[in-house]
Amino acid sequence: MIWVLEDPRAGTAAQALGIAERLGAPFRRVPLRFGPWARLPWPFPTLAGLADRSGFVPPWPSLVISAGRRSAPVSRWLRARGARSVHAMRPGLGAADFDLLVIGAHDRPAPASHVMVIQGAAHRLTPGALAAAPAEFPDFATLPRPIVTLLLGGPVRAEGMDPALAARIASEAARMGASVLATASRRTGEAATKAVAGALKEIPHRLYPWGGAGANPFGAMLAMADILVVTGDSISMLSEALMTTAPLLIADPGGLGRRHQSVAESLIAEGLAARLGAPLPRPRAARDETARIAAEIQARGWA
Repeated sequence: MIWVLEDPRAGTAAQALGIAERLGAPFRRVPLRFGPWARLPWPFPTLAGLADRSGFVPPWPSLVISAGRRSAPVSRWLRARGARSVHAMRPGLGAADFDLLVIGAHDRPAPASHVMVIQGAAHRLTPGALAAAPAEFPDFATLPRPIVTLLLGGPVRAEGMDPALAARIASEAARMGASVLATASRRTGEAATKAVAGALKEIPHRLYPWGGAGANPFGAMLAMADILVVTGDSISMLSEALMTTAPLLIADPGGLGRRHQSVAESLIAEGLAARLGAPLPRPRAARDETARIAAEIQARGWA
């Protein structure tokens, strides 16, 4: 039996869930509810950080998949009871106490036999879902090519993107194509989204504000892109963009910390992306890192 430790933060949980879903084997989702002790850097395996331990009863899993620092002591606790442990993201203390650690190249992990280095992060987008997504939005196929897909986030710890900056990014995207597919996130903010609408008004486009009704256009936007412009605040969006073969340009929404800058630098150094305003990066194959992780687990005979 496989257990997936599900962090309450959706982006962190998606990494563990995405790996489990690619294995094609049954698994149990174990939601984690953390208490105040979860903030401590536990040096040993423990459930002390959990506010609710009712889900932790035998029979214990043969494989546990987790992500994020707070779930790491829990994964190690299950490993002490016989489970193989696969953990995504830096675990904090006890890094040697896992069977497989999946770490982004931007975190510059030290080489080790149990460390697997990937670009970006694991996620739940699959090639099949990407291929099927445009069927839900047939209107996208009527837009003139090339289509530039613009995926906007915003400052990581601020109320919204600066509207003037958002408009500049949108204008640069518009200059590269005949039409634009754009979507805003919670971090973009209403004022910046309106500024983007103004910047795109002269060319064919579709703009989806945060929280809009109807089906989520994200997958279709990725699949239809001839060029991708993605803000660097979302490691998930950048990682999902790598699932396409479209040239990837990374825009700075302002307020990025060192870690997010490191992600962009790592992708650029690998030839997978370029900064917005630079020449387009060279053609590349689609990069499916989550499938690569699942294949490694299966090759080791754990699932």
